[in-house]
Amino acid sequence: MTKTTTYQINFTGGIVSPGRLKEVLGVATKTLIKTVRFGLRQQLLLDVPVNAADAFVKSCNEKQITCAPQKEAAPNMLSSYPAASIFNSDTWMREGVYKDIFNQFNYTPKVKINICDSTQNLVPFFTGHINWITASANHFWHLFIRFPKTQTLYCWPEQVYTNDIAVLSKRIESVLLHNLDAFAQSPTTAGSALFAAVKEMGSYSAKFADTPLSLQRFSLPYYEGFNKGESGLWLGLYRRDEEFPVAFLQELCAICTDAKIGQLYTTPWKSLIIKGIPKEDMVKFDWVLGKYRINVRHAANELAWQVEDGDDSGLLIKRHLIRHFDKEDVRTFGLSFGVQSRPTSSMFGSIIIRKQQNKNPHKLKSLERFDLLHTRDFNPNASDLVLFREGLEKEYLGTYLVSLCKMFYEQQEAKLDIAAHPKAVAPTPVATSRILHQCKHCLTIYDEQEGDSTQGIEAGTSFYNLPTSYVCPTCDSGIEDFKTVESSSLQLA
Repeated sequence: MTKTTTYQINFTGGIVSPGRLKEVLGVATKTLIKTVRFGLRQQLLLDVPVNAADAFVKSCNEKQITCAPQKEAAPNMLSSYPAASIFNSDTWMREGVYKDIFNQFNYTPKVKINICDSTQNLVPFFTGHINWITASANHFWHLFIRFPKTQTLYCWPEQVYTNDIAVLSKRIESVLLHNLDAFAQSPTTAGSALFAAVKEMGSYSAKFADTPLSLQRFSLPYYEGFNKGESGLWLGLYRRDEEFPVAFLQELCAICTDAKIGQLYTTPWKSLIIKGIPKEDMVKFDWVLGKYRINVRHAANELAWQVEDGDDSGLLIKRHLIRHFDKEDVRTFGLSFGVQSRPTSSMFGSIIIRKQQNKNPHKLKSLERFDLLHTRDFNPNASDLVLFREGLEKEYLGTYLVSLCKMFYEQQEAKLDIAAHPKAVAPTPVATSRILHQCKHCLTIYDEQEGDSTQGIEAGTSFYNLPTSYVCPTCDSGIEDFKTVESSSLQLA
């Protein structure tokens, strides 16, 4: 097996032009790299053969592409830009504001920085060291500091104005890096000490944080497949093994360039989003997906997982548990899962599967043990973790995860006080297969239980009661182009 070194190329905020990505992929092709991956911080990861590393770095330098071995690379700046205009609209945070913030940074940050809109659920809030989250007042930001090598989270007592995000981030970084050990040893006083030190470094535009950040209920949006957006269609791409074929991405970039699509977006779920696809060009994208056998209809419970970059054993745990969910027909809507293998990593998830640290490197894998933890209210953006079970063997993880999912829904029931309003509880269907209606052109589903909010169709509306003007929400085909199918034999794209 060829020995490789993982190299990292950062895309600030998860944005890259098709032309730039194609240049990077051209370098990858020259060094015989067949697949690439996206990382948890929206960066590109390439496994470069050791004997080709010098040639790879030289080619990158010639094209002014900044690359470095992953262990030495500066952390990518993470942002919720990919969610803009498709997963949130009622917000003052627009695409232009993201770009203005990115342009403020005239230095390369050495700590992890997150730039997030508080109204979206696609991108984690607190996985950075310096975490900026929009406040309700236009152009003001909440700031949360997660001290390196700890899980201690400090809420900055001020809301900071947009124009000072970069300058304040630089000051905070300098104090953090100069006092790493002191802050790690005194987590309870680290926040106030940091705030005092930064205030002495100069003024900036801010106001007293009179309204705390309110975490909205978490619901991960379905980020895969063809969907309608504000300007044309958008396409989400996810790979079960995290590997994207280089040849596929090269052809995809060419199609985007022809369609005058100027930006591609990487997400913390190691996926890719393309916005603004003209309807007339959908057939081109569909063609390249078919050519490379790219599936864009994975189950939602598979998309809500985060695994550390390069963690093959974590991927195996994920697949093992997803198979268990499918076998037991477990509902996981509203939950997300993280697999943590390294003790200092900060994993995003309502439920965390944490591998116990093995002090004996020769210990058999069959003797590995795992702890199950969850956030107190199952919101993955919450910082406090509660231990549910510890020292579990891999074979028993699925059983206890099912119990934890049940506990989550019981908590939701208590919050909604469903017990006091039994009429609001819908009966659970007994049938294992349901009748659905599927567009024969793009395979979009009309589910009577869900309705279609994009066209004002309420949940529970029979397909046969739809107005004759109803069209497919994805490709605009008429109602006559839908065929009746059973859910158990559903044809997916």
